[in-house]
Amino acid sequence: MVKLFKNVWKSSFEEIAFLNITYNEDTPDGFQLPMQNHTMNLRAFILDGVHHHQYRYPTINMSVELINQLTYLKLSGTGMNILPCNLISAIKSLQVLDLSNNLLDDSGFWWSGCSSHKVFPALRKLSLSHNRFNDLAEIANNVNDMKFLESLDLSFNSISIGKPCFWPSHLTELSLSHNNLGNDVFRFLSPHFQKIDLSKTGLSVIPLNSMSLLPSLTYLYLSFNSIQVIPEDIRAPGLVSLHIDQNAITFISQKTMEGLPKLKTLKAGHNPFSCDCDSFWFMTDLNKSLLLDWPQDYACSTPPSFSGRRLGTYEYGWLSCQPGLQAAVVLPVLFVVGAALAVTVHACDGVWYTKMLWVWIRMKRRGSKRANRLLNATFRYHAFISYSQHDSVWVGSELVPELERSGLSLCVHERDFEPGKWIVDNIIQCVEDSYKSLFILSKNFVQSEWCNYELFFAQHRAISVNNDSLVFVLLEPIPTDSLPKKFLKLRTLLRQKTYLEWPVDERKQRVFWCNLRAILQTVHQSKILKDVATAIADTCPLLPVKE
Repeated sequence: MVKLFKNVWKSSFEEIAFLNITYNEDTPDGFQLPMQNHTMNLRAFILDGVHHHQYRYPTINMSVELINQLTYLKLSGTGMNILPCNLISAIKSLQVLDLSNNLLDDSGFWWSGCSSHKVFPALRKLSLSHNRFNDLAEIANNVNDMKFLESLDLSFNSISIGKPCFWPSHLTELSLSHNNLGNDVFRFLSPHFQKIDLSKTGLSVIPLNSMSLLPSLTYLYLSFNSIQVIPEDIRAPGLVSLHIDQNAITFISQKTMEGLPKLKTLKAGHNPFSCDCDSFWFMTDLNKSLLLDWPQDYACSTPPSFSGRRLGTYEYGWLSCQPGLQAAVVLPVLFVVGAALAVTVHACDGVWYTKMLWVWIRMKRRGSKRANRLLNATFRYHAFISYSQHDSVWVGSELVPELERSGLSLCVHERDFEPGKWIVDNIIQCVEDSYKSLFILSKNFVQSEWCNYELFFAQHRAISVNNDSLVFVLLEPIPTDSLPKKFLKLRTLLRQKTYLEWPVDERKQRVFWCNLRAILQTVHQSKILKDVATAIADTCPLLPVKE
């Protein structure tokens, strides 16, 4: 072994690597690298994987003079647990130091017995991966002594966070991958960091303000975590590369990518993507040249019927996933349907039926209270008179005087409606305050919309309390087939109920008035015939027979 090294020292090699060396030499002082008197050309020295047949952690001695011209030094897998003091300051030209896969910890690397003056004066990259470092705040404080250090690798350690970290401004790259740090790790980083590796660090979310703490960030590695979503309001204007593969992300939205305007590479494979409209923009509009692992690492996870299917082969429904296109198709259809419905409603008097429905709802809410009142209370009027304004002369000169002379109290809209009150409310109130509703039917009546309202309300009252409160007087003949569609119910009522006809013959008019007074004064329908007959016998003398 010693002869091998002597021959190497005599050579003109600038880079030497000893990989996976196994030896069995056993000396009291361990293995001693030979001294050399001439100047060497060696610039890079790698000792990676040193094994001894007898000792687990063999001792290796070497003179610093052999390596004081090095710019690259790797001592990995050697079992090192203490960094020699002379190694810290003697190699003045050293730029890269790799001490990974050893037994170093916080006190073993920054040994208290060593001077902190001129610690690796030219070092730019330091790898302490796969060791036993713990306190991130202590590490941050110590690297301030390395005045030119730019990159630090602390992956695969036992790093813990909690105390504030004061990083040097010249340190721009940090790897903390494979340390269980959690979501708070962003608060312990430096705003000067440009490249950060937080792969497999126990992250489940990306805090909303995390990117604002890292204004210089250009490379971010978040692979192998449990992140479910990239926030839509993420703002990382300088980010160039993002690795977020092997997480729990189901979709990447357009708003998320708008917050990353300079992104050139994205690695997002091996995530449980949902093959639905959430991924529509990602599939159709995202520039796939950004994706380092497209398409082989992108597969559907949901719905179950598409599980395992390549994301690139899933066919999305253009219409179902684009609200704007849906609106462009649906709105014209709705307009045409609405226009057709409006024409149909107008042709079939739909407006009137709608008004009737609204009023029916209002009356239904008052139904229980009104029913009790009709059955148990006294009334203000014997009858509410419903008639067309064109028939007001007959009503005012014939009907009202004749009935009121007999002691009947009548409600006439021209006289008894409450001023300032809505007409419909006046109608409802008068119908409720009257024992009967008397309708003066004529050709003018069936052409009046207000008469139609009054008939509707009175009919509803009669139905709701099971009361025969509707009385019809036919002022002039009206063919039932000539009734408008609005009065179809009136046509049915005239076919089912007996009504009084106003006779032209004056002698018959006396009988008409007797019948009408008897009907309005009768409490129950069963008494109508008896009371009418009695009234006719008592008040109407026999008609003289002409000779």
